Amino acid sequence: MSQHNPHPIAGIDYPRTLQEFDEWFSTEKASVEYIQQLRWPEGFRCPSCYGRKGWLMATGLIRCSTCKQKISIIAGTLFQGTRKPLRLWFQAMWYITSQKFGGNALGLKRILGLGSYQTAWIWLHKMRCAMVRPSRERLSGNIEVDETLIGGEEKGGKRGRGAGRKSIVVIAVEVHKPKGFGRVRMQRVTDASGANLSPFVQNTVTPGSVVHTDSWGGYNEFQKIGYIHKTVNISNSGDPAHVVMPGVHRIASLLKRWLLGTHQGAISGKHLDSYLDEYAFRFNRRTSKTRGLLFYRLLQQAVAVAPLTYKVLVHGQQQDAEVCRTGQ
Repeated sequence: MSQHNPHPIAGIDYPRTLQEFDEWFSTEKASVEYIQQLRWPEGFRCPSCYGRKGWLMATGLIRCSTCKQKISIIAGTLFQGTRKPLRLWFQAMWYITSQKFGGNALGLKRILGLGSYQTAWIWLHKMRCAMVRPSRERLSGNIEVDETLIGGEEKGGKRGRGAGRKSIVVIAVEVHKPKGFGRVRMQRVTDASGANLSPFVQNTVTPGSVVHTDSWGGYNEFQKIGYIHKTVNISNSGDPAHVVMPGVHRIASLLKRWLLGTHQGAISGKHLDSYLDEYAFRFNRRTSKTRGLLFYRLLQQAVAVAPLTYKVLVHGQQQDAEVCRTGQ
């Protein structure tokens, strides 16, 4: 597409630079039209009568030419219920995806001039909700699986796989020979038992893949549930853990550095999975040619995910990442 095309096509075109972003989405109308194209890439379809024709009203609603129903472009999307302009949401998404390490709520509040820290915090969580596709492809090939502990030091606390109030995060990463990593998946678990580790692998790894783990008993069922399971006793290997299983230890190290550097490590267990999803979103797209592609992918998924309300986010019993994946 020409850099100076004033009519970008959602689903085909995305801004590659900040200058292009500012030119493309200089008005609210341009932002609304882009969302409309993303929602109905093959043309408008009325959800009530399935009519194919409608026109965009000044209010941002589409009026069906057949049944006269007024349809909200943002209903059923991440943006549902927002009182802020879509253009401001676009700016928030560009800011978060264009930064190599993302950003925190305080930074977003300052950049966009939002009224409160709480608003910025909620926006970030809603955007993280769109960083994972429920139907995303599972990992395949050679996979390393291990757990790590997330949280501050606790004097006198328990150590190992049941370490006090720290959060246990299980990591799976594709390992490419002779060196290099593919995609990653992560999830917080209540403990490192087979009851938690086996479902995680089933949900994230394609059956028949080669799964490499240490000799922890929680992994013993992997062979029975359809995987080629290879174990190594790290204590007897003669090498440190990060040499025996470089993939998961590298990811764990980068994850902790990111949480500490970008978010100062101040993350509650309830919301941890959302941060894990953001890290995976970034890591799995680390080779993208432009940051604009991350913006596009996030926006593309934002129109497909179920809305995440403030009530559910703050007062709900489920972890917010679970709500995003199930829509409940």
